[in-house]
Amino acid sequence: MTELEKQENENRLVKSTATSAVMIMVSMIISRILGFVRDMIIYAKFGQGMYTDAYNAAFKIPDFIYMILVGGAFSAAFIPVISSYVAKNKQKEAWEVASITLNVVCAVMLVLVGVVYFLTPWLLSIWLDFKDPQTMLLTIKLTRIMLLQVVFMALAGICSGILQSFKIFGPTAYGGVVYNLGIIVVGAIFSGVIEKHFPGFGIAAFSIGVVAGALGNFLIQAVSLKKIGIHYSPSFDIHHEGFQRIIGLMVPVLIGLSASELGIFINYRLGSSLEEGLLTAFASAQRFMQLPISIFAISIAMTLFPVLTSHAAKNKIGEFRKDYSQGLRTIFFICIPCSVLLGALGVPFIRLLFETGKFTPESTQNTAFALYFFVIGIFAQGGIHLSSRAFYALQNTKTPVIMAIIGVGVNIALSLVLVKVLAQGGLALAYSISGVVNLFLLMWVLRKKIGGIDGRNIAKSFVLVLCASAVMGVVAYFTAWGLEATLGIANKGTQFAQLMISGFVGVGVFLVIAKCLKIPETDAAIAMVKRRFKRK
Repeated sequence: MTELEKQENENRLVKSTATSAVMIMVSMIISRILGFVRDMIIYAKFGQGMYTDAYNAAFKIPDFIYMILVGGAFSAAFIPVISSYVAKNKQKEAWEVASITLNVVCAVMLVLVGVVYFLTPWLLSIWLDFKDPQTMLLTIKLTRIMLLQVVFMALAGICSGILQSFKIFGPTAYGGVVYNLGIIVVGAIFSGVIEKHFPGFGIAAFSIGVVAGALGNFLIQAVSLKKIGIHYSPSFDIHHEGFQRIIGLMVPVLIGLSASELGIFINYRLGSSLEEGLLTAFASAQRFMQLPISIFAISIAMTLFPVLTSHAAKNKIGEFRKDYSQGLRTIFFICIPCSVLLGALGVPFIRLLFETGKFTPESTQNTAFALYFFVIGIFAQGGIHLSSRAFYALQNTKTPVIMAIIGVGVNIALSLVLVKVLAQGGLALAYSISGVVNLFLLMWVLRKKIGGIDGRNIAKSFVLVLCASAVMGVVAYFTAWGLEATLGIANKGTQFAQLMISGFVGVGVFLVIAKCLKIPETDAAIAMVKRRFKRK
């Protein structure tokens, strides 16, 4: 292959990766909008209290099972192994390993869900500290309903892992849209019916919607497998070399995820002991915090993961370092200004979306208070997604686990102290600080492992973006303040105008300053958006 052909292949790869990232971002944005519509409906109907505390708490055991077996450990181990087969044109072996993994995971999942169903009251009693027995009873019922989603999410996760190994990312993003639509449609239609016949259990309709959404997500992934041709076999050959590699990579990740989930459990136990509604405020703020992470950081990390895996498999460390650095700088370029905007416009944002019905101004302030502390660590959480995948691409799952355990230890220690001083804000601050510690440890070790990560350019970009974001935040805050004094915030129209105008003014200021400071990611981000619209 000539140098010109190599350059053309690299250009095609860059364009393909950028296009995939933008496509995922757009789908994620739609999914997150639907997620907020879902929350708006729930909070308008039930407010910020017993019902929403129970609903938010009910997710945790099903989410824990999914993350441990499929969502985190599986993708961290499965995608690098399958991608390495695909990169070497060994599709037959890739499908053999995929089939074995699918069969084993599903069998284990069904048994585990059945056991957890009967142990739910005992597990929740260890984890939660609700003062009201009715809240605990409702949480048990909602948790048992949501356990059904785990099976469908596991199937969807495996199908998604196969698709991503073949560098097909769309169905994974579309599935999130279908998932939220299922919750909204089923919840909105049946909550009143269930409340009428079973007073006090109307919110269970939204738990049933979670199951319906998970089923829809799985069907999207399964149908999409036809694009690459399904070669499934009912094999349980757990001694297959590829499956053994997956297990070997999964074990350290399982340990790390277990530690992470332990940290989450402790946060929720501490949150459940606070005044009624503050656990919901913490969970709501965390969803706002996840916006830039899920829309941008995860999209970038997801599309770069197979690329980094391919570089690692071919021992192209220079290309690996270059793509990692570019990806991390892009995540910082997007996540830092998003963090500052969420901090500056947190109250207007929350007020516009949720403050109606039983969601009061006090609820808005409680949620915003936690959000102020969450935004500190958004850049770190985004960077962790890419940095962990960089290690997974190198088929090193032990290092991210060790760093995650250290981070969890910091989170737990700080949570126990800060919750007494700052309540839900203390839990958020502990989470942010632990994320920063985790990211910098990952970057430090990765630098030693691959002989550098282009750290000087990463640091320079970080500082410049932070300076531009700080100015943007001040301008956005005072613009919002001026609009509130001029227009008022008596209705949703003026609230919308306040948020949109101040947000656009802030973003405009940021882009102008970024251009003046000659931050390279500015042109890359604008070009990415232009490519998206040209395709339309």
